[in-house]
Amino acid sequence: MLIIPAIDLKDGHCVRLRQGRMEDSTTFGEDPIAMAGRWVKAGARRIHLVDLNGAFAGKPVNGAAVTGIALAYPDLPVQIGGGIRTLEIIEHYLAAGVQSVIIGTKAVEDPEFVDLCCKEFPGHIMVGLDARDGKVATEGWAKDTGVLATELAKRFEQSGVESIVYTDISRDGMMQGVNVEATLNMAKASSIAVIASGGVTNMKDIEELCAVSAQGISGAITGRAIYDGAIDLEAAQKYCDNQ
Repeated sequence: MLIIPAIDLKDGHCVRLRQGRMEDSTTFGEDPIAMAGRWVKAGARRIHLVDLNGAFAGKPVNGAAVTGIALAYPDLPVQIGGGIRTLEIIEHYLAAGVQSVIIGTKAVEDPEFVDLCCKEFPGHIMVGLDARDGKVATEGWAKDTGVLATELAKRFEQSGVESIVYTDISRDGMMQGVNVEATLNMAKASSIAVIASGGVTNMKDIEELCAVSAQGISGAITGRAIYDGAIDLEAAQKYCDNQ
């Protein structure tokens, strides 16, 4: 299981939000490329980027920072979500060296778009399912859809989606622990590998996810915990490697 550092981009800076609220952000750095370098030095094997402004705008806003990281660390797999709504945007990111794009809102509103993307860019498409009480929220978590996340996972099973990034919104940025049960339910809902996100707070969370990772959990994204020092990225990855 991979431990994946998150770099959330807002107005060109590295921030963390609480439960997705743009007005409740903490800035952890002014230089996203340098921040990526920090996690590379600590042994990160993949980086998770989120264009927070893009998620609300419906188009990339922090694209320069994303492509800058991909160019600066060409051997580092980079995944990006936020504002990815067209084939042209995906093509631009992949051409710049990004490995995977995460389709969120558009995947919920137009599942056929995901099918098309997987055909056009096989092996490079992830779906982001962000859920509150098991039901998907879109548009930067501002809109509740009433759609069960597990049902959408089943829908994308035949599309060729590389992974599902599953976020429990109620836990995100709150340092309250990961929802292992909900993440495991998501992993069991389809054959698509699941990356856990939201509330990965300490080594106990890592240990609990790692214990059930064989059932379809391929990674865990962590943000605030590694910035605050609650999780040592290098030690956490070493623990997972030894299991």
